[in-house]
Amino acid sequence: MLDGARMIWGAAISAAQTESASQTGGKGPSIWDEFCNQKKGWLFKKPVIKNQHHLDHSCDFYTHYESDILLLKKIGFKHFRFSIAWSRIMPDGLNLNPEGVQFYHNVIDFCHEQGITPWITLYHWDLPLALELKGGWSNREIVEWFTQYALFCIRTYKTVNNWILLNEPSVFLGAGYLFGLHAPGKRNIDGFLAATHHAMLSIGEAYRRIKFEFPEKQIGSSFSFTHIEPASSSATDAKAADLADRLINRMFFDPLIGHGYPVGDVRKIKEISRYFKKGDEDKLVTELDFIGVQTYTREVFKHNPLNPFIKLRHIPAVNRTIDLTAMDWEMHPESIYNTIMKVHAYKLGKPIIVTENGAAFEDQVVLDRVNDFARIHYYQTHISEVLRAKDEGADVRGYFAWSLLDNFEWAEGYKPRFGLIYVDFETKKRILKESALWFKRFLSSRI
Repeated sequence: MLDGARMIWGAAISAAQTESASQTGGKGPSIWDEFCNQKKGWLFKKPVIKNQHHLDHSCDFYTHYESDILLLKKIGFKHFRFSIAWSRIMPDGLNLNPEGVQFYHNVIDFCHEQGITPWITLYHWDLPLALELKGGWSNREIVEWFTQYALFCIRTYKTVNNWILLNEPSVFLGAGYLFGLHAPGKRNIDGFLAATHHAMLSIGEAYRRIKFEFPEKQIGSSFSFTHIEPASSSATDAKAADLADRLINRMFFDPLIGHGYPVGDVRKIKEISRYFKKGDEDKLVTELDFIGVQTYTREVFKHNPLNPFIKLRHIPAVNRTIDLTAMDWEMHPESIYNTIMKVHAYKLGKPIIVTENGAAFEDQVVLDRVNDFARIHYYQTHISEVLRAKDEGADVRGYFAWSLLDNFEWAEGYKPRFGLIYVDFETKKRILKESALWFKRFLSSRI
């Protein structure tokens, strides 16, 4: 069980963003392998990934995992969150690849040897391409596909006690199936609604089946909770912010706690009911063992009477502030406090784990050092807000920095760097940034 007396401190990565080796050891293609090769546009097509970057050129964690885990240990972290690439252990999403299965045995065993507790994410956005060709998350069969995959992992990696089912469904569904910005690059409202419902059902079905067989395991899921504020104190802007909160945050969380989809009066979103079958309302409700909260920034919305469908308008951070990260995200520490307290207000009686939090900058190496003082400031202020929420009664049990390594930042390619460890993507050389050394001092003071 998670200990409520002490905070868990860890760092996180994901398979698609760090492993490289996309055609090594029997791995099958994922939707991101395929998406990296796509181009968009009518007359002049350009790559969907900035600078034509490809995830296969990232950190090569596949061969560097031992040294990377030793660096994690050197910093002082005792917990490591990483994901399993579904298509590495099941190239077509269904049938086993023994070499891929063994790779994660090796990673897990080395973590234990070094006194590091593994936290494994089962799905961090890299769906096997073979399953996407069958409809992916928009195909209701994925509920069983995912559940069988999850059960196999828990049965196989028996020494792992902490599991995260889906990473940020709002992002991989919205960006992947509605706006076409991420893999699989689709833009279809009906497919998005179907995929959303099936992802929520997958969390519930996988959780219940796992807990029936392994009641001692700690099974949670991680959610992107963006802090949202109105652009003004007007009632119309407040209503717009509430709508944005329902569509961005609560749509992917409320069904699991018995509140249903918060569709309100948005007619098109109400059509998610078309994908319901008898008993789905009950199947959605899920007693997760912990709630993974992931917050990076805040977003601001205002009323937009000219939009005939959804009467709101997003105010980009670049139009509001100059205090930005390399992702053009606002540095707003109070956001993580506000989102934790919002989850706390649900009174679910479940521990809260900050499963991701961090910032990207365009780091530079000077005399073999990376002086990322802006990132240190980000962590200092955000961790302070996490601890404030804990002091005020939120049952916060842990915090994972995103990320351990500079990595492939999805459609942004390799320019934004989130890591505590600098990675030269050509030579694969690693350098501990000043933020990693700050964490080392911070963690040593908390023992």
